[in-house]
Amino acid sequence: MSAVAAGAVLSLMGSGVALAGSGPEPEQPPASGSAATEAGNPASVRAQAAGVCADAYQIGTTSYAYRQGEEIASVKQFYSPECNENYGYVWVWKSFLDKDITFDLTVGVWSYEREYVVGAQTTFDTHEQEFWSGGADTVEECTSGDGVLTVPGEQGGYPARTSKRC
Repeated sequence: MSAVAAGAVLSLMGSGVALAGSGPEPEQPPASGSAATEAGNPASVRAQAAGVCADAYQIGTTSYAYRQGEEIASVKQFYSPECNENYGYVWVWKSFLDKDITFDLTVGVWSYEREYVVGAQTTFDTHEQEFWSGGADTVEECTSGDGVLTVPGEQGGYPARTSKRC
């Protein structure tokens, strides 16, 4: 599935609007070390492999993807003041991973001006838990963190989109 097609599949939008760098700094300090966490650790091995800047912190709300009524993943948007970039982040819940279902996952930053996912990264045939997008040069745009988990053989995907940030 292309990044544009994955973006088209995504249909859930949060409410509220805020500037990417506005608002208070994160209440909790970022995770230390290189461990992956549900909250999102920009120093994790996978985050560093995706090029996420170490000072990135969550902006906006957390959104959730559901499959047959079960919460299967969380989606967040991160912002780096140092790199002046946004990132999408997806954490797949252990309860879903324990089902040993192979899935595809696309994560990125939805740009409301461009009407597509920026910085999209797609991973095919995976059982991983943590996914980061590439850096998105969208700080001056209205954006949301975006993710869609697709199970081969099942119609459509399981999308989530965070609140809109401008």
